[in-house]
Amino acid sequence: MVDLLLSLFVALLGLAGGIAVGSGMVALLVVFDLIPRLAQLARAYKKSIWFETALVAGSVYWSLADFLDWKLFLPLNHIPMAGMGLLDGIFIGMLAAALTEVMNVLPILAKRLHLGGFIHALVMAMVLGKVLGSLFDWLVYQW
Repeated sequence: MVDLLLSLFVALLGLAGGIAVGSGMVALLVVFDLIPRLAQLARAYKKSIWFETALVAGSVYWSLADFLDWKLFLPLNHIPMAGMGLLDGIFIGMLAAALTEVMNVLPILAKRLHLGGFIHALVMAMVLGKVLGSLFDWLVYQW
């Protein structure tokens, strides 16, 4: 009986966590209009349904892959993984750029720090910081 109650509690806790995370993700996408903005930046507004479909399909697929512990066995595993990592990085970079632009982070930051004339250098510093931080994490910290 105790095991059944514990299992029900864990299931309820997992469901509540999933609803909370899903609601937060949907709120982020809806409030900031990330998908339409991403489609606008890519000049593919008429194909925005593909952005939405890709987001939903990716979420479902990777949730199933995580829960069901799917493994991907490929010959020369490092070559396809490099391509997947590149595509992941492009997606995250575009999503971050859309979020940054929607929130107008850079103009506000430049105005408050009196860096209006150095906005190009500010953007380059952010890009280089992200690249160098990622390289450090992959090549030094992970080993």
